[in-house]
Formats: sequence, structure tokens, C-alpha cells
Amino acid sequence: MVRLKDPFDRPVSNLRVSLTSQCNLSCIYCHAEGEERPGDPLSAGEIAEILRVADAFEIRHVKFTGGEPCLRQDLADIVSLVPERMECSLTTNGTLLADMAEDLADAGLSRVNISIDSLNGETYRKITGKDSLPDVLAGIDAALDANLVPVKLNMVILSGINDHEVGDFLRYVRGNRDLVLQLIELLEFRDCTHHLDLRDVETELAKNAMEIFTRRMHHRKKYCVDDAEVEIVRPLHNTEFCAYCNRLRVTSDGKLKPCLLRSDNLVDIRGASGEELEDLFREAVRRREPYYR
Repeated sequence: MVRLKDPFDRPVSNLRVSLTSQCNLSCIYCHAEGEERPGDPLSAGEIAEILRVADAFEIRHVKFTGGEPCLRQDLADIVSLVPERMECSLTTNGTLLADMAEDLADAGLSRVNISIDSLNGETYRKITGKDSLPDVLAGIDAALDANLVPVKLNMVILSGINDHEVGDFLRYVRGNRDLVLQLIELLEFRDCTHHLDLRDVETELAKNAMEIFTRRMHHRKKYCVDDAEVEIVRPLHNTEFCAYCNRLRVTSDGKLKPCLLRSDNLVDIRGASGEELEDLFREAVRRREPYYR
């Protein structure tokens, strides 16, 4: 089989698999991968079959997400199921990672994205509802020690809450090429009214950058500012973001989700396998279209 392309000639090379809708934090902005009223999570066996079909369609990267994927007791087992030709990464809030990083690396995990929206304990608690910042910082250290690199730190910018901390994060990652800062524009899925347009932030970074280059996979710019690597993730009203989208999502309860920002075009794959599942993958890709164009 060959790699699938949608009707807009966008190849699908990246799969995001939500392993659970459960989370141990209560972030004020969480979009939960766009899931609505999820049911029971997929089993490891179901995930293995999904990965087999994805591999057959030349999808070469899988990212496990949640909820919080580290809540899955069988997470290392699931990571070990990833086909050899696929790179495997994880997005986590980092609170449980310190005790798991080495086992996940041994199972085949390549790297991690860690969500951390503040380096201030009080602000972190305000955003997440928990006093877990020390656990996250320990998780970052453990990921570095386990060589799950580059460790990307996902900072959702919240106007009036943490937007003044960008400089603190730049200093935190400065001089460590295994740390990359990702500044993420708020997606307004919940009643969180702290959106900040990141175009001005990006303009300022470009002004001060010693080097700027464009990532091939997502066509995002990376800025090297005072020995710190920074990426901007700006999905809202961004036609370029959609034009280069290469992702297909799997919800925790077994639906293919062609677009993060829509829930009216899902394809139910629960219980499907073999040729039936292959056809459902084709149908989901056929339903993909840019949200902004």
C-alpha cells in the first residue's frame, strides 16, 4: 500500500493516538484532543492493529496523547507495539514521568513533549488546579537522563496569566540543545478567555533571532534566540497551519478524527481490523479538508 493523500493533496504521515480521556490535572484551557463524551478507551490489542494499518499506509510517526497517557498502566507495553519503521513520541503533562522515563525509553519511545505553562508554582496551580510543578520539573530531568530528546516544552500562552513568563522559559532552555520551547496559541475550546494572538510574539522572536529555519514536517519556523530554540504553534485563522497538516487522529474510544477543530466527520473504527480497518482509514483521509483556507 502507498501513503494516503487527502482530496487537497496533503499526505498523511503522522498519527496521534489518544490513549485515555482521563487526566490528573484540570487545566483551564484543555481541549482534550477535541474529544466529546468519550467512551471506554482502546485496548492494547486494538491499538496494535491500528498501528499495523498505519504502518502499511507508510505513516512514519506516531504520537501518544491523552488525557494523560502516563495514567495507562500498560503504556510501556503499548510503546513496545509500535512498528519498527515508525518513530514514537509522547505528549504528557510530565507529572508522572520521572518514574517512567527509563522504562519508556527501553520500550522504544524516542522523545517527549511536556506541557508546562509556568515556572512559578502559584501560577502553575492556577492553570492546572494542582501543586505539581516540582513533579513536572523532575519529569523533564528524567526525560533528559533517559535520552528522550529533544524534550519539547509546550507552553500555552495565556494573556494576563503567563504571557510575562516567556523570558523565563527562554532562560530555562538556553544553552541546552536537548530542550526546545514551543509557544502555543490558545485554542478556545472551553470558556477560557485568555487568548493572545502570537503574531506579535513571533515578530519579536524573528527580530532577535540569530538563525531562523523551517521545520519540514509541520512547516513551522524555529527561531534560535540567544542560544535558545523556540517554535511557534499558531493554529487559529492560520491557512498555512492547515495547508501543511499531515496528521490523522485516533480518539481514545476508537474513532478516526480527520481534524482537531471538527467533530462532525469522525469515522468509527471500534472493533474493525484487516481490510475493513484499511478501508476506514481511506474514508477518514477522504474526509480531511483544511479548517482554514
